[in-house]
Amino acid sequence: MPRRSLVQLYRSEFTGYNLAKFSQDALAGVTVTAVALPLALAFGVSSGATAAAGLVTAILAGILIGALSGAPYQISGPTGAMSAVLILLVSHYGLEGVWVAGLLSGFFLLLIGLFKLGRFIAFIPSAVITGFTSGIALIIAIGQIDNLLGVKTKSTDAALFKLLEYLKGGFAPNWQAILLGLIVILAMILWPKKLNARFPSSLLGLIVATLATVLFKWQVPQIGAIPQTLLLSDRFNPFTFDWSNLSSFLAPALTITALGAVESLLCGAVASNMTGIRLQANQELIGQGLGNLIIPFFGGVPATAAIARTSVNIKAGGQTRMVSIIHAIGLLASMFLLAPVMAKVPLAALAGVLIMTAWRMNEWSAIQFMFKKRFKSDMLAFSITMLATVTLDLTQAILIGSLIAGAVFLNRIASLEVDVSEVDAEKLRSKGVEAEGKCKHVRVAFITGPLFFAATGIFNEAFTDLGETHALILSMRGAPLIDTAGTEAIHRLSKKLHQRGGTLMLSGVHSNVRAILDRSGLTEEIGEDNIFWSSDQAIVAAEKIGCSFCEVENDSPLISGAAIS
Repeated sequence: MPRRSLVQLYRSEFTGYNLAKFSQDALAGVTVTAVALPLALAFGVSSGATAAAGLVTAILAGILIGALSGAPYQISGPTGAMSAVLILLVSHYGLEGVWVAGLLSGFFLLLIGLFKLGRFIAFIPSAVITGFTSGIALIIAIGQIDNLLGVKTKSTDAALFKLLEYLKGGFAPNWQAILLGLIVILAMILWPKKLNARFPSSLLGLIVATLATVLFKWQVPQIGAIPQTLLLSDRFNPFTFDWSNLSSFLAPALTITALGAVESLLCGAVASNMTGIRLQANQELIGQGLGNLIIPFFGGVPATAAIARTSVNIKAGGQTRMVSIIHAIGLLASMFLLAPVMAKVPLAALAGVLIMTAWRMNEWSAIQFMFKKRFKSDMLAFSITMLATVTLDLTQAILIGSLIAGAVFLNRIASLEVDVSEVDAEKLRSKGVEAEGKCKHVRVAFITGPLFFAATGIFNEAFTDLGETHALILSMRGAPLIDTAGTEAIHRLSKKLHQRGGTLMLSGVHSNVRAILDRSGLTEEIGEDNIFWSSDQAIVAAEKIGCSFCEVENDSPLISGAAIS
């Protein structure tokens, strides 16, 4: 399917748009609002900011990113994964650090989209993403234990160390807070799925928990006052920020960029499978970038596309990106109409929402599949990435995950096969090839796989002992790519054969591989006359050259190692 511009996307979505389709969008928008409201509050708090910041983020992302998105179904806002990154950023730099890093990440995302680099995000192995997601889920869950217990314990740099702090004890849990958290968790577990589509279980749990808090006058920490404005008093001010410190925020900004890109494109991939409508990845990243460039100036936190809200949109029958805008308007109305009520929502109830969200974030089917089927490289990548995520800084975790991704990728594509065979003259003659089959010292080496730096060891080992090979034909039809290390390996082989009076020939060379050979000088070294379309042609030519190892006998049979195809 060809890539489409934003104008083309709008034409596709809104051609024939009528009142009936708008009604469907409006209904879906209200449904998404009901799901997004508790999540916006929860992720605002869990990111180290405020519930109001989460709400402002969801509203602005719904309008700005929704309008510029690469597909009609994407719903963006604050997410659990992003909140796990931001809470650590807040602990080091305060809220200003979140705004600056968010601003930079918006700029980076915009560049990635404009330079059409979105496709490279797909190169990250799924096992690494699954491990990172599970690590993020653990960070979210562990980070909410304080709110669930109604206590305040010592803060730590890593989630795993925070868990160790709880094991030391020395605090008195608030049983009222625990009960409120359990009410929400049970509501989200037990509420029927059929009803959940109409009335989200998380919203139900928050309502019940808030009513219990008010009716029984329980003394538990609450969200607190929510300003009835989109322009929060705590927001990024470019005139007071010390721009000389900008470089300090590059690493966290890159972390937010990577997470935002991966989460948005993964959301698009899932939604694409549900709808059959392809996400325009680069346009999506442009939308995410522009949205995150603006949000910090209102006091919001970095946003990204959210799978839960997007899937609700699709299941509710959303037709166009109007759903995202309508859901944002619904959240804006909630801010003005329900602010006094939302202020009384207990933090323990939000902790219940976040703990259940963390549990559901895990890709349980993928985890079960890789461990049950014993895919060792995937198991290793998953485990190391998850462990790094919960023990190290998330920037380091992404770096380690990327290195693992590279190692896994190289391991998979470096499976070069070199099958060296003698010539089956009878087989050739049956195919109509005019081969006499008199020389025993012509060999054909079938190369299967990319010939690059990680595979040259296998290539070199295959030709350690050339025996009495006089003419060696490299059949490269199965070699889709080559790099400079590969050309050097062929050069050494050619030189080795030449020193013993032999000849190296090539056949079935792909055009892109041929271009590299030309640039490296190998084509000139081997000679145009020794490069053929097929190994059959090369065998016939090799027989005409003559052999320095044997005296040719007219009817001598050849021992066959493998048929030439």
